[in-house]
Amino acid sequence: MLKILHLQACNNTCAVPAIDGYYAAASANAPNFVSSGDFYAKSSNENYLVAGDKILEFESNENTSEPVNPKAYPLADAQLTTTIMDLVQQAANYKQLKKGANEATKTLNRGISEFVVMAADTEPLEILLHLPLLAEDKNVPYVFVPSKQALGRACGVTRPVIACSVTTNEGSQLKSQIQQLKDAIEKLLI
Repeated sequence: MLKILHLQACNNTCAVPAIDGYYAAASANAPNFVSSGDFYAKSSNENYLVAGDKILEFESNENTSEPVNPKAYPLADAQLTTTIMDLVQQAANYKQLKKGANEATKTLNRGISEFVVMAADTEPLEILLHLPLLAEDKNVPYVFVPSKQALGRACGVTRPVIACSVTTNEGSQLKSQIQQLKDAIEKLLI
């Protein structure tokens, strides 16, 4: 059971457990994007709560977190994960994103992938471990993020996404951001 301790821009408890897997806003002092009685999707193993396009922070009263599979290398830290998720979300808006292991494989084979993002909590992880090998062959950076649920949200879908690929586009407004993120991902591989 998770207990909401803090919501972004709110100093007191603003959400309480409601229905299994969902949380409801409970405080009148909640920020203006949180309305009392609204429900927010939340996965049992995540460390955040999402309301619309806002991420509401929370802490767990469980001190144990599931260990990440050691095969999931390189794993992005929290700050890099946030940056990756932001760029994936923008790429989805610009139609520069392919979702799923099969589509990520196709972009690598076709040579149109800028970088590949994979979820470390994929079970079994082996269903996407062909991607790092293929990415290395094609000299494309790749990185693991902790959560497939969070990756799915960033991709703009309600289902978990275990892999995605940001694709090339010559006239893209994301070109400089993609290059900065590629450099950060490559530093993890060194």
